[in-house]
Formats: sequence, C-alpha cells, structure tokens
Amino acid sequence: MVVQLLFGMFFAGALLSFTEGQNDFKLLPDFYKRGVELGLQQINSSPNVQQHFLFFKSLSKSDMDAGFGVRYAYHHFLAKATKCQRGTVDADIMKCSFRNDRPVIDCGICYKTYNGRIEDNPKPFIHCVYKPKLTPEMIKERTEHCNKMSYSSGSASIMLVRGSK
Repeated sequence: MVVQLLFGMFFAGALLSFTEGQNDFKLLPDFYKRGVELGLQQINSSPNVQQHFLFFKSLSKSDMDAGFGVRYAYHHFLAKATKCQRGTVDADIMKCSFRNDRPVIDCGICYKTYNGRIEDNPKPFIHCVYKPKLTPEMIKERTEHCNKMSYSSGSASIMLVRGSK
C-alpha cells in the first residue's frame, strides 16, 4: 500500500513537471513562439542530437518595436531532451515526456520580424549549446551579436528594451 502511494505521488509530480514546459510555451506570445520553433528546428535537425528536444522554459526575453511593422527580439530559453527519438513528428509533452538524465540546452536567439514574420535579412542568430559547455565568453559573444543586429537598423540595443525575466 505504501509503495502504491509513493508511486502515485511520484507519477503525479512527474506529470506536473513534464507538462510545465509546454504550458509555458503555450503562454508565450506568438512573436516569441516563432523564435523558439526556429531554435528547436535547428537543435532537432542536428546529427549530434539523438533525442527530440522541446521548449522547457524562458530565462529572459526582450523586444523592440522599430516601427512600420518591424520588431527585433531576443529570447534566452532552455530546451530539454525528451524520451522520443530525434525526428519525431508532432511531438508533444504527453507523448514525449522530458528526460531528467540529460543536460538542458541553453539557447539565445535574436531575429527581426516584419509584420509578424521572421525576416531572412539580417539572418536570425541562433546560438544553442549544452548548458555545461556554455561559457561566459559565449554569453558575451551572443549578447554582442544580438546588439549589433538591432544597431544596424539605427535603433537602440535590443538587450536594453522591454525586457522581462
């Protein structure tokens, strides 16, 4: 009886943590969802990745409205491995639960949109790396690159405008 109770508590807790990441994704504005999808597409198409990765949580995000339908975005988020193999189609958290035995991938992505669509010019910057390998130098380079992207339009730094954690 005690074993069944413990198993039930473990299962309920695990289910809650598995669905947390995708609930957070559903709460993101479409503007940030598009960027996350772009980052996950890059991660999941990498030949070095064996599991399918899904959005886990946002660490920070900022955006800047440059006017005339142009917006710049920066999103720092984590992606987490699931129990599904890379290449899984229509993966969702109920089918592909998160694994807790793999490191998360830390992603920083910045991009320009015009009327809600991600523009090819400047090319979206996607920097994703396994968290244990992320260095302060990488974070600095990521930040500098994204700031240059918004400066090229004559705007203020994307990292300084309307941020949230």
